[in-house]
Amino acid sequence: MRYRKHVTVVVLAVAALLLATGCRDSRHIPMVNGRPEITIMVGGLEKVIYLPAMLTKQLGYFESNDIDVKLLGEQSGANAETALLTGDVQAVVGFYDHTIDLQAKDQCISSVVQFSDVPGEVELVSTADADEIKSTADLRGKNLGVTSLGSSTDFLTQALTGQQGMSTADYTRVKVGAGQTFIAGMNHNGIDAGMTTDPTVAQMVNSGEARILVDMRTEAGTRAALGGLYPATSLYMSCATIDAHPEIVRKLAAAFVQTLQWIKAHTPEEIAAQMPSQYASAGKDLYVQSIRDSIGMFNGDGVMKPEGAQNVLNILGQYSKNVRPVRDRIDLSKTYTTRFVEEALRAPKQ
Repeated sequence: MRYRKHVTVVVLAVAALLLATGCRDSRHIPMVNGRPEITIMVGGLEKVIYLPAMLTKQLGYFESNDIDVKLLGEQSGANAETALLTGDVQAVVGFYDHTIDLQAKDQCISSVVQFSDVPGEVELVSTADADEIKSTADLRGKNLGVTSLGSSTDFLTQALTGQQGMSTADYTRVKVGAGQTFIAGMNHNGIDAGMTTDPTVAQMVNSGEARILVDMRTEAGTRAALGGLYPATSLYMSCATIDAHPEIVRKLAAAFVQTLQWIKAHTPEEIAAQMPSQYASAGKDLYVQSIRDSIGMFNGDGVMKPEGAQNVLNILGQYSKNVRPVRDRIDLSKTYTTRFVEEALRAPKQ
C-alpha cells in the first residue's frame, strides 16, 4: 500500500511538471501595450535567403502595421519547425517544404507569405576536392554537409544525388550547420561538399576555399538542378493559429509584402545599409556581393506559384521518407494560402 501511494505521488508530480513545462499553445498570442506580440523563429537570421525577416523589422514595417515582432535565430529549419509545433513560437521564416513534410506527419502548417520561388542554396565543393568532384554524379561515397538531418538542405541534397541514381546509403550526410561551422567542416576535412547560402558562399568562393558545383540562387539554375521551381523561403504558421487570428496574420503578411516590394525597388548597397552592421562582419563589400548574388531569388509579391508547390511535392514524394509513403494523400491547398498577400497587394500604398 505504501509503495502504491509512493508511485501515485510520483506520477502526480511528473504530470504537474509536464503541465508546467510542456507544449505551449501557439494559437495564444500575447498582447503588449495593446498590440499583439508575435515571436518568429528564423532559420538563420544572418543568411541572405532569410533577409526579409530582419529587413522588415529594420524598415519599421511591423510597427507601422501595428504589431510587435520578436525574431529568434536558429541555424536549422528542422529545429525551427519543432519550436513551432511545441508552441514556443507563433511563426517560422523557413522553407516551404516543411509544410508538406509536416502534413505527412498529420500536422497542418501553412505558408502565408512565399518570399521566393527558388531555394537560394548552393552546393559547394572544397577546392581540395574540386578536381575529383566535377558534377553531382561524383558525390558518391563523399561526406556531404547539410544543416541538419531532416532539414531542407537534406531534402535538396537527396534530390540532387537521387537524380544520379543514388540513395542516402551511397554517401554520408554530415550535420555542419551554417556559417562558421559549415566553413570549419569544409576546411578541416569534415565534408567534401555541402549545401549552404550567402554570405557563406561569397566568403568561401572569394577566399578560394570552395567552388560552386550547383547554383540554385536563380530560376534557371533551379530548373536545371531540380526540373522546375522550388519555392523556399516563406512565413509559415499552424493552421489553427491562422484560423484563430486572421487579422494578425493579415498584418504580418502586409508587412512582409511591403518589404518584398521595397527590395525590388532598391540596390544591394541600399539593402545592406539597412541591415545590422554585424551581418557584414566579413566585410562590407563581401556582404553587398552576397546580397547581389542572391537577391534575385525574392519574388517581389509574396505569392506562391502553384507550379512550384507541385514540384516540391514531386521531389519530396521521391526523396523524403516521410512524404513518399503518403504522397497521394497530400493536400497542397492546405500547405499554403495566397489570401493574405493578395489582400495586401490590393491595399492602397502607404
